[in-house]
Amino acid sequence: MPRVKVARKSTSIDMTAMCDVAFLLLTFFILTAKPRTEDPVQVDIPASSIEQPVPDDNMLMLTVGEGKVFFSVDGNDIRKQTLIQMGEKYKINFTPEEQIKFSGLPVFGVPIAQLKGFLALEPDQRKEFKQPGIPRDTTNNNELSDWIREARKADVALHNKSLRISIKGDNKEEYPVIKDVITVFQKQKINKFNLVTTLRAAPKK
Repeated sequence: MPRVKVARKSTSIDMTAMCDVAFLLLTFFILTAKPRTEDPVQVDIPASSIEQPVPDDNMLMLTVGEGKVFFSVDGNDIRKQTLIQMGEKYKINFTPEEQIKFSGLPVFGVPIAQLKGFLALEPDQRKEFKQPGIPRDTTNNNELSDWIREARKADVALHNKSLRISIKGDNKEEYPVIKDVITVFQKQKINKFNLVTTLRAAPKK
């Protein structure tokens, strides 16, 4: 009796749909990922044994290092509105172009009197510019307190939310700088804030 021949079937798989899905996912992650903000000063954050992620949105971050304080707040619209309010407070008229430039700044640390000159620099020049930090004198010139207050007002006005506040400080930073920052918080009745740390390695057995 003759043997029945089984027809051979192709083992190739159409990967077109899989490639489409992969590229869609890749595009999604590229468009939604937040670029890492480069710190204006070298900050070696302290270690901690507790891991609790810091939220990615609605955050006001103060970076402390080399005796200076730098200001950062999430949201281009909040940054723009905060600048407008600070301009009104200090009688400085920021042009629409300057407002757009400032809204794109992830972090800065210059006195408001120098801010126009800082915004006039090219992006590469801004990176090389040695920012002196935001004035935080608790008796005379406390621009840091004003930036925090106006940013909080802007967030409530635009999004009806309360800004979450974090301090990212160098582990070798001297106590008086941190004390000034916390004094500003207490005067504005900010009693809850985050300290940014890195996860400490488990002890070797």
